[in-house]
Amino acid sequence: MEFVRTAEIARKTKETDIYVRIQLDGKSEFETEISTGIGFFDHMLTAFAVHSGINMIVRAKGDIEVDCHHTVEDVGITLGQALSKALGSKSGIERYGTAYIPMDESLAMCSLDISNRAFLVFNCEFKNQSCGQYDLCMTEEFFRAFAFNAGITLHINLLYGSNDHHKAEAVYKSVAHALKKAVSKNTDGSFLSSKGVI
Repeated sequence: MEFVRTAEIARKTKETDIYVRIQLDGKSEFETEISTGIGFFDHMLTAFAVHSGINMIVRAKGDIEVDCHHTVEDVGITLGQALSKALGSKSGIERYGTAYIPMDESLAMCSLDISNRAFLVFNCEFKNQSCGQYDLCMTEEFFRAFAFNAGITLHINLLYGSNDHHKAEAVYKSVAHALKKAVSKNTDGSFLSSKGVI
């Protein structure tokens, strides 16, 4: 029987209550379901799930009456922890992924390494403060939390664009497509590392 790469994480603090379940191979065991109370963030996470091929359940309740910061960051933490758990020892994966994604006038690029060496390079500028209830500055905070909890070296570059909705969507989709390549199974189930371990 083939091992199904699935994980679930529940994380509760005084600021947020989050449940995440993911299935890396996009089977139909459960459908993607995103509910954070932040409409634009739900839209980005739905795109992230669809374009990565990862089934996701994300249920989050947070102090959005303050702002979206705690909810967005804590979803990043929890989603990163779930990815790390689903990958286990990180053997048998392609490990690296790079993607350029256009969204109308915008173009974003992501290159990542599932390395157990967490790092984020984020070169993206937005003109406005927010899209709906989502503060655009939280895009960097989400991906930092995600990368550091998943053990990913993550480089994101927004090459150009004018519409902030399109720019953010291109960023999320570029990470999704790079991640889809990186978590895909390699040919022999080995560690893609000269050290023999990741």
